[in-house]
Amino acid sequence: MKKEDLYASFGEKYGELQKALAGTELEKIRALTLEVHAMVHPAEISGRTEKTIADYVLEYMLSGNQNKVVPREDHDVDLHYAGTNQVPMCWQLWHTYRIEDLVSNILMADQNQIFDAAWQKKIGSPITDTGNALTFQEAVEFGKKINASALRDYMIAVGRNTRYILENLTLEQIQSMVPEEWVMRILEEGGVTTDFRSVWLLVFWGRLTRGGMILTPMTNHHMMHLPPCLNNLPILEE
Repeated sequence: MKKEDLYASFGEKYGELQKALAGTELEKIRALTLEVHAMVHPAEISGRTEKTIADYVLEYMLSGNQNKVVPREDHDVDLHYAGTNQVPMCWQLWHTYRIEDLVSNILMADQNQIFDAAWQKKIGSPITDTGNALTFQEAVEFGKKINASALRDYMIAVGRNTRYILENLTLEQIQSMVPEEWVMRILEEGGVTTDFRSVWLLVFWGRLTRGGMILTPMTNHHMMHLPPCLNNLPILEE
C-alpha cells in the first residue's frame, strides 16, 4: 500500500460525505460517516480487515517511537494558534483523540467524556487538555511521560464510543448547533486551558453543527495530524 493511495481514497470518500451532509438522506449520511471515520482510525475500532493510515502510525509509535519528532501539521492551517510547530509522535495521537473524546461526548451527545483521573494515571499524561498550547520543550517532556500502550487503549475506547454516537444521531441533531453551556463544559472540565492558543477551540467548535463536527474533529482533523507522521518517518514501505 502506498500512502498516496491512502490519502486519495480518503479524499474521495470525504468528498462524498460532504455532499451527503448537505442533503437529507440520513441512512446515506450515517453510512458514509462511519466509513470515513473508519478510514482514519485503527481497524480494530470498526472491524475493518485491511490496515488504515492510523494503523501504520500507531504500530510505528508502539515500536518504541513515541518520541520521534514530526511536524505538527504538513499544512499551515492553525499553527499561529499553536505553541509549537514540531511535536513528538505520541502528541499527535493524544491531541486528536482528546479532541474526539471531548467533542463527541460533550458536544454531540451531551454526556460524560471517557477521559477521567483513572485514564490520566494509566496514560501518564501531565495534562488533561488537548495540548494545543504546549511549547516544543513542554511537548517533548510530555512525550517522555506517556505510556504508549495505555494511550493506544484510550484511542480504541474513544473511537468505538464515537461510532456508537454517530450511529444514533438523528437528522435534526446532525443539522443543529449545540448550546453554549455544553461548549463551556469543555473548559470547566479541563479539556482546554485559558491560554489563547487553547481556548480558541471553543469558539471554533461552538460555531459548528454536529454535521460540521463530523467533518472536522471526527474525520478530517485526523488527516491533519496522521500524514505528518507518515510523510516524515519511515513508517510505510512502498
